[in-house]
Amino acid sequence: MKRRDFLRLTVLGVTSVFSRGSAASKRRPNVLFISLDDMNDWIGPLGGYSGKVHTPNLDRLAQQGITFTNAHSPSTVCNPSRTAIMTGLRPSTTGIYDNGQWWRPALPDVATMPEHFRANGYHAEGGGKIFHHTLGNNPPGLWDNYRPQVQDSPWHYVYPVPGQHAPKKGVNWPDGFPLNDIENVKLGKKPPANYREFDWGPFDKTDLEMGDGQMVQWAVDFLKKTHEKPFFLAAGTFRPHLPWYVPRKYFDLYPLDRIKLPAVKTDDLDDVPKAGREMAEARLADFELVKKEGQYKQAVQAYLASISFADALVGLLLDALKECQYRDNTIIVVWSDHGWHLGEKGAWHKKTLWQRATHVPFFITAPGTTKSGSICDRPVNLVDIYPTLIDLCSLKAKPQLDGISLTPLLRNPKAKWDRPSVITYERGNHAVCDQRWRYIRYNDDSEELYDHDSDPHEWTNLAKDPKYDPVKKRLARWLPKSDAPPALTKSSYIFDPDSYTWTRKEKKRK
Repeated sequence: MKRRDFLRLTVLGVTSVFSRGSAASKRRPNVLFISLDDMNDWIGPLGGYSGKVHTPNLDRLAQQGITFTNAHSPSTVCNPSRTAIMTGLRPSTTGIYDNGQWWRPALPDVATMPEHFRANGYHAEGGGKIFHHTLGNNPPGLWDNYRPQVQDSPWHYVYPVPGQHAPKKGVNWPDGFPLNDIENVKLGKKPPANYREFDWGPFDKTDLEMGDGQMVQWAVDFLKKTHEKPFFLAAGTFRPHLPWYVPRKYFDLYPLDRIKLPAVKTDDLDDVPKAGREMAEARLADFELVKKEGQYKQAVQAYLASISFADALVGLLLDALKECQYRDNTIIVVWSDHGWHLGEKGAWHKKTLWQRATHVPFFITAPGTTKSGSICDRPVNLVDIYPTLIDLCSLKAKPQLDGISLTPLLRNPKAKWDRPSVITYERGNHAVCDQRWRYIRYNDDSEELYDHDSDPHEWTNLAKDPKYDPVKKRLARWLPKSDAPPALTKSSYIFDPDSYTWTRKEKKRK
């Protein structure tokens, strides 16, 4: 062989090796997409709890990538918030405003996040609570594989599809339950509004014996395998959603004599318009029952224990990713669908437009884009996750999405950002939050305005003071231009869980 031919073949060979190596290095990133449920800002990186909270893994996550300290949910109830996150469309666009609606028959042609990843060459798997967990919210075609939610309270549910539930009729507490020993809960009487979930107490089980633990083990097993395609792996915990059942060791982290109760102002609602008061009062009887039964500290303890349990499960996922072959090429996204009131502003539960219900944990670690330990205080919304992942993973653009990519903030957390965060609860009720102000306008045009610089508890409504009219006007520009009519309720359909089809019921003739 002539020397020049040898050199030519050698160069071609080396070029080929480098080409293959370059292609491998340019493989699109994987995504580990972790959902938490009903987790407010009572975590270490956000400091929402006045006492000591044990969230070592969320603390660790904050050191790995970027923490958004001013992130808000699209809505303050599970189904509309999760539908908005997974479709990239706000409730005011879709008409999905509450839990009593199915999103798929209302949005038959919308490509959800896992569907868009699949269409762009990804393998998409989901487990636990990603969309709303009730029957009918994970139709075939969304995922390459979906592992249904496993409940820790099966005595209140029947299972027409494995892992999905519908309430049984009557009171079905087994011996020893409810753990909180509240008489109304035992008897299935109101209050509380929903006795089936209104319970808390320790389980003598390991983390992996719990329903959420089983889901996390499934996700860990997935990460240990070799995958030919880049993957989108979604793992959703049910905690800290009620009922607050978690292993005993997490209750032990919070002795009752060290529990700090939320700051509550007795006349807090005096300057709140009727629409806001009605939202708070919808579960006020639940709050009054907790206090009457002497269970306030116990309930707060159980919520904190549930946060720490969910945190431990996040830690198992982070550990599994760190130890697997995909650790250097996987984006991590962690979020909660909305917050939770424990008495603030007289509210118990969610379903308001105040800070405790909208402010959520939100973290992103994107190799090559985010810097370790970054903190961003710009106002963002979880509806921005979809376009952000499209950007980071070089997927086909979807210009019709309501959110925008957060990539500029991932690269520079202090980048100029004039866009506030918009939150909706039910039709025509919205909050607009920037770095200082929260402006709320209800569907009857009543208003609230809070200055977080001087009033972090939102105790003083400034909306009627004319000197703040320019602030209201500036924020009001971001309110949705229109509010879609509510999608049809579940009662409008006959749902077949075997074929996963919805048939409109015929209207009764008068």
